[in-house]
Amino acid sequence: QVQLVESGGGSVQAGGSLRLSCTAPGSSLSRYTMGWFRQAPGEDRVYVAAIKWNADSTYYAPSVKGRFTISRDNAKNTIYLQMNSLEPEDTAVYYCAVDLRLFNWPPRDFGSWGQGTQVTVSS
Repeated sequence: QVQLVESGGGSVQAGGSLRLSCTAPGSSLSRYTMGWFRQAPGEDRVYVAAIKWNADSTYYAPSVKGRFTISRDNAKNTIYLQMNSLEPEDTAVYYCAVDLRLFNWPPRDFGSWGQGTQVTVSS
């Protein structure tokens, strides 16, 4: 099972930027479509973005489209989520996950959740 590690969270003011990273020590992510999710306190986990295993397709939730960019560097075995123009509503724990089927697009079933990284946006 792939073990994922997220990093890059922090506290910023509204309008600021953060870049989250997701890697998998000991496993290659190059065959997996990857996703980012977030969960605010008291709310369900929400699908934010996804990137195809070969990076030629992406998906964004309407709430983040135009502000967030998902990317990957398979040579570094890392997935990124660049978050710009952050809003207080973006405050959440952010998780990355793998599509459970190799070389799959569009993704359907995600798993191997990381521990998450906290993003806090103040107004």
